Order: sequence, then C-alpha cells, then structure tokens
Amino acid sequence: MGGMAGLEGIEQPRGHGRAAAARWSPAVEDEQALKAVELFGNPAEKEVRLPSRPESAAVARRLTQVVVLRHWQLTPKMTEDAVLLVSELVGNAVRHTGARAFGLRLRRRRGWIRVEVRDPSRGLPCLMPVQELDTSGRGLFLVDKLADRWGVDLLPRGKTTWFEMRVADR
Repeated sequence: MGGMAGLEGIEQPRGHGRAAAARWSPAVEDEQALKAVELFGNPAEKEVRLPSRPESAAVARRLTQVVVLRHWQLTPKMTEDAVLLVSELVGNAVRHTGARAFGLRLRRRRGWIRVEVRDPSRGLPCLMPVQELDTSGRGLFLVDKLADRWGVDLLPRGKTTWFEMRVADR
C-alpha cells in the first residue's frame, strides 16, 4: 500500500471517528454530476485527467458523487464523506504542486472503496495539528478522521495520494 509524509510503504490504519462536515445533498448535484461524467469520463473505469485549477474540485466532487452514489449504489453518508475527502485531496494537488493537471481514479473491491489523486509532484503532504479556530490546513486532518486508511505512493514522476473507506457489501 502506501504511507504518509515520510512514511512511504507504511499503511496508516484509521479509526471511525467522525469530524464535523458541512451538509451536502446528493440530489442537488445529480444533473451536474452526470454532465461531468459525459464531459470528463468515468473515474471508476480509468483515470480522469483534470486541469489543476480551483474549479476542478467541483468537477471531482461531482464525478465522485455519481460513481459512489449512482454506479456503486452506496449510502448518501458514504457519498458525502467521499465527496468531502476528494475535495480535500484535489485542493491539496491544486494548491501545493504547481502541476498543470492531476488524475482522479476511483476503485472498488470487496469491502472497500479507494479514491486516488495523482499529481506530478514528489512533495509529500503533511498532516498538521489543527486548532478549533483554524480556517485552513484541515484537509488531511479530515481525511485522517473520516477515512479508514490513507497514504501516499511515490511514483517515478510524482505521487498518488489516496484514501480508503470500508463499505458493507450486500
């Protein structure tokens, strides 16, 4: 698997604590989500390349929403958490890597979903301590709280930052 900030190759298990997150309604974005898949492709079938711009976070959220909720038919709560966390990983890729584009890939295997954001930077993300009144720097804190596992896989040219969440298979 992967590691985090200097711990490549070491998987980071996560508890089930839940961080407070803004409420999100899947129904509101359905139409835009389906349009995003038409325009950019399905990240569950192959990696989708998106421009490294702030507005790409909304596209990544919509793509994640349509895959997790509609294609994989997982719960609205699972969808909400995955959408929030993909937004955080994309935000980090856009803000901190200087890349022109990044890749988004969603995978499902028995009992798990995995979301990957690949960028050309080998700079490792860093989990920072967060204070209650902090207005930024919460991205990896949220990933750490909501995901069951997360990490970074260094590549010959860049890295993949990922998170995994357990799902109940029917």
